Amino acid sequence: MKAGQGQQIGAAYVLMAPALILVAGVLAYPLAWEIWVSFTAFSTHAATTEFVGLANYRRMAGDPFFWRALVTTGAYLAITTIAKLVLGLAMALLLARPSRGRALAFLAVFLPWAYPGAVTVIAWYWMLNPPLITSYSLVASHVKQAVDGALGTGAWAFLSVVLFNIWRGGSFTAVFLLAGLNAIPIELFEYGQLEARSAMQRLRHVTLPLLRPFLALAVFLSFTSAFADLANVWMLTGGRIIFPVVGTYAYWLGIRNGRFGDAAAWSLSLVPVLTLALVVLFRWFDRPAERAA
Repeated sequence: MKAGQGQQIGAAYVLMAPALILVAGVLAYPLAWEIWVSFTAFSTHAATTEFVGLANYRRMAGDPFFWRALVTTGAYLAITTIAKLVLGLAMALLLARPSRGRALAFLAVFLPWAYPGAVTVIAWYWMLNPPLITSYSLVASHVKQAVDGALGTGAWAFLSVVLFNIWRGGSFTAVFLLAGLNAIPIELFEYGQLEARSAMQRLRHVTLPLLRPFLALAVFLSFTSAFADLANVWMLTGGRIIFPVVGTYAYWLGIRNGRFGDAAAWSLSLVPVLTLALVVLFRWFDRPAERAA
């Protein structure tokens, strides 16, 4: 390595130092503290922070409620991610083509994402669970009873949280994929029109491969937002554990019950899932064959 290159690398690390210190203070320290707490009996009901090793994790793994919560969280993650990806891609393709109603389409896409989250959560909660007795509230009550009767208690609440996540996250995915479409040279799409006459063939063989990096990042952002969607789940269910979600129940254990050791173990159980998703998406985005080429 030449001396000039070594100086450039050293200067780069010096310039990155403030950001690294900020990341270490804001992210690394709280994560390290949470990992340590998960190995202790830290609780508001006891004055000790005794080191218990994997006892919290063993108790969590032996609890059937945890596996039910993990399945529910996985279903919530899969449904919202697929729906947001399909809906976002459709809206992005619609906005990318000039039309008379394009301005209204832009407004419809940007409004859910730009509107204050707390206000929209309350509006959705009142829409799905009307606080006043009206003809609409009677219809909503009948629909809720029918859904819970067919799918089980908590199905209506689960459906309401899923619909809200799709409604709010689908617009963000659409904006993100629209930016990806605008970043692709128009000549590639024109060449695709010459090679494939069918719109579905162009979508499959031209548009989707070109959008692959953006799709991978959109899926991962959907993963993280769904896992971290504690506030919306909590407010739409009225602060009750109607259906188990790992993040919500971890909050219940830590804040409501004061069992911080168990709550830390529950929340950290999602880390391997997110790590595996990140690895799979990265390999999909940056395939070995393409790196070798």
